[in-house]
Amino acid sequence: MRVLSGVQSNGKLHLGNYLGAMKQHIELQRENECFYFIANYHSLTTVQDAKLLRQLTVDVALDYLAFGLDPNKANLFRQSDIPEVTELAWILSTVTGKGLLERATSYKDKIAKEIAPSMGLFCYPVLMAADILIYKSDMVPVGKDQTQHVEMAADMAGHFNHAFGCEILKLPKLRLNEAHVVPGLDGQKMSKSYGNTINLFDPPKKVRKQIMGIKTDSTPVEDPKNPETCNVFAIYKLLANADEVAALDEKYRGGGMGYGEAKQQLFEVAERVLGPARERRGELEADTDYVEDVLNTAAGRARAVAGEVMAEVREVCGLMVGKGTHRG
Repeated sequence: MRVLSGVQSNGKLHLGNYLGAMKQHIELQRENECFYFIANYHSLTTVQDAKLLRQLTVDVALDYLAFGLDPNKANLFRQSDIPEVTELAWILSTVTGKGLLERATSYKDKIAKEIAPSMGLFCYPVLMAADILIYKSDMVPVGKDQTQHVEMAADMAGHFNHAFGCEILKLPKLRLNEAHVVPGLDGQKMSKSYGNTINLFDPPKKVRKQIMGIKTDSTPVEDPKNPETCNVFAIYKLLANADEVAALDEKYRGGGMGYGEAKQQLFEVAERVLGPARERRGELEADTDYVEDVLNTAAGRARAVAGEVMAEVREVCGLMVGKGTHRG
């Protein structure tokens, strides 16, 4: 099965990114053909500093490799290394109704957060559809907040196929990540835009400080507490094993434990996950040639697939390309 997903290079990746996407991406590489792109085109809607964008793009690659992405099993590449994606995005835009884009809840949410309402932000779903459809993806693992975009990609594929009387573009199926929503320090969804994150590769002392700052209620130490409404426990159960979760659940309900103790346990289990990856990332940072080779090799594989799809798309659209013109 061919799996496709992407991650924006618009800031430091955090625990919500790991639990909401990265963990599943790495698990899926065991039995699937995986294409994972670093969405630097998408990131231009919020990052317009060339040096910063280049660094953030490398950072995403380092993060994925540090957590165990195997370049021999999964293709990790830069979105900008596949020019066919933007070509397909334009073609999709010619068969996509403006009303479909106006219904995008993500666009409305970002405007509400006072992000500039650029055409790039408005047309984000079209580019995302091209990302998905250019590889004839079977499955797209996403968080709950991205389900509409995958459904819109399927709509656009259907519009294209109907308009040109073909079945070239494959309608993708979404797969919801196990961790639908990872709470941040304030209880809202963990997000860079909310400033409520636990960053993956901050030093242990800083990670502990972030965890100790998680918002809790004012229940006294001696009283029982409800783990089902606690942000600390919500994150803990996504990181710990079943026995550990059951034991902490019992402590919550039995009383006599303060939230500080629960936060310390969360820090310890988080370090069990983050510590080895942090060490591996340090090694990778010292071998930039290796990281660049991983990205370039995967881009070559991805572009070979994208080139075949675009050749079919151009043919049914009647788009002629001169013999001396280099295309994928």
